[in-house]
Amino acid sequence: MTGYDVVICGAGIAGVAAAEALTTRGASALLVDERPPLSLTSDASSECYRNWWPGPDDAMVALMNRSIDLLETLALETQNAIALNRRGYLYVTTDPARVTLLRQAGETAAALGAGPLRVHTQPCTYTPLAAHGFVGQPDGADLILDRATLQRFFPCLADNAVAALHTRRCGWLSAQQLGMTLLERARSRSARFLRARVEAVEVTNGQVSAVQCGDERVPTGAFINAAGPFLRHVGRMVGVELPVFSERHLKVAFEDHLGIIPRDAPLLICADPQTLPWTDEERAMLADEPEARTLLGELPAGAHCRPEGGAGSAWVIALWAYDAAPVEEMFPLPSAPYFFEVTLRGLTRIIPALEAYVHRPPRPSIDGGYYTKTRENRPLIGPVGPRGSFVMGAFSGYGIMAACGAAEILAAHIGGSALPAYAAAFHPARYDDPAYCARLGAWTDTGQL
Repeated sequence: MTGYDVVICGAGIAGVAAAEALTTRGASALLVDERPPLSLTSDASSECYRNWWPGPDDAMVALMNRSIDLLETLALETQNAIALNRRGYLYVTTDPARVTLLRQAGETAAALGAGPLRVHTQPCTYTPLAAHGFVGQPDGADLILDRATLQRFFPCLADNAVAALHTRRCGWLSAQQLGMTLLERARSRSARFLRARVEAVEVTNGQVSAVQCGDERVPTGAFINAAGPFLRHVGRMVGVELPVFSERHLKVAFEDHLGIIPRDAPLLICADPQTLPWTDEERAMLADEPEARTLLGELPAGAHCRPEGGAGSAWVIALWAYDAAPVEEMFPLPSAPYFFEVTLRGLTRIIPALEAYVHRPPRPSIDGGYYTKTRENRPLIGPVGPRGSFVMGAFSGYGIMAACGAAEILAAHIGGSALPAYAAAFHPARYDDPAYCARLGAWTDTGQL
């Protein structure tokens, strides 16, 4: 096989975005994956995006703002083939003591560049969302403290919901259409896809010189590890132990035949930790199963759902990362027998009508993948190991929203062009700084959802 400027291991959304960014700049790229493109964790995405991220600095907000800029440009260039909307995320609380936390989150995000916080204590001051498209929609966030406004615009919410924080530069898109659009653009230039397994990376005099892809040796001067949940394994091929681990995250899709979730709803998120109201019989049953006992205690905030599909669809997808312990990656994913029921019960705190499905559940469809992440939940983007070796990964479930902005950073690293100021926050060499590592102990809010 003739050589390529760059060989990319992994044809998920990260690898495909990297190929598109590099070929735009004139490089030839070979995407290598033993599976079809966009068919592992990228295919199981919740497809959402947000510029709503905590500190301690503005790096994540800056990266996401830039990535969303690129998504919006792509949507405009393709007549919105990626079905991008800006319905927002709605964080809902039924606990008056948590209202201050929502306000503080809005103030912090505004200071980091996510847009202004608007507080609504009376009707008629809130700008409702648009169900489709994204042009002309506000950014920042709206903290709704007026219950009449909540019931008017979000009638499915519980009567005892006391506040909701509507973050506005957020929404979802078609991840498959995004990936295929980027892949087609890359292939129309100088990218090729090879269905094979990366077996080894050759290094000569401290410089990447070739990659063994199945039975083929491919000469190259640059290798990108975009292997998603296999990031650590591939990192070892270049003599690097990447500081990442994986969590199993699932999502469930079901038909909302009762029409409980409005078809124009935003992403609806329970902002309250909670203990589920199991019956005595249920508690006894769960107590007998070691892996289920944690379901009896307090579970974290974050149960969320959204409508899925067009106007004629009745489908809803729901997620709740109530069990996010580090695990070894296994495919296919192990079963999770209680996931649908637990997630439904968690959502009834803010959407009580879903109780009907707890007792007569529709047939669920459950899939998911692994969130491969760093300790502080920031990605790895840049050079690592021998010269010509790079990494782009540890996106922890936010690869769809971050891929375009991250690929731009990676292409700048490879091409030697100017980097944005926020790129340093994602450089793998940040862990070589003792002061940075010392700060990680106090890093409590990673923005994981």
